[in-house]
Amino acid sequence: MTVSTEEIGELIVALLPRLRRFARSLSRNQHDADDLVQSVVERAWRNLGQYKPGANLASWMFGIMKNAWIDGRRAQGRERGLFAPEEAGEHVGDPAPAGLETQLSVDAAMALLPDDQRLAVSLVLVEGLSYREAAEIAGVPMGTLTSRLARGRTRLAELLGGSEAQ
Repeated sequence: MTVSTEEIGELIVALLPRLRRFARSLSRNQHDADDLVQSVVERAWRNLGQYKPGANLASWMFGIMKNAWIDGRRAQGRERGLFAPEEAGEHVGDPAPAGLETQLSVDAAMALLPDDQRLAVSLVLVEGLSYREAAEIAGVPMGTLTSRLARGRTRLAELLGGSEAQ
């Protein structure tokens, strides 16, 4: 089965809303998410020869996005260096304001999850991928993904003031 470049282009355009949503959940910033989506579409188009016709295009694109996001995070870490700004030490040890956890929106709560948990929650709960697909995209065994997802669900429930996930 061969798919023309025009058909793949149309499929990618149809995936853009899902790609943007996934990028926003990873990057926590709309502008960074838009940049990430653009980068992913460019990478996908440049590496179109690596796409296997008949394979799940969405999973392939999400995999590219995960890798691009990790690359960006590594680059940001190198740019920041080892030193924190002086102001970062002003409030060390101060307790968090009362009621903060119950006032969070879902987006804010997602932003507080560790990267690995946010990735698992985004792929499975937001994008609706199967555990197997999500594990392949994340590059981890399915048991690891399941564990990260469970911890992410529990933490989201705590942050949003709900009961702990069962």
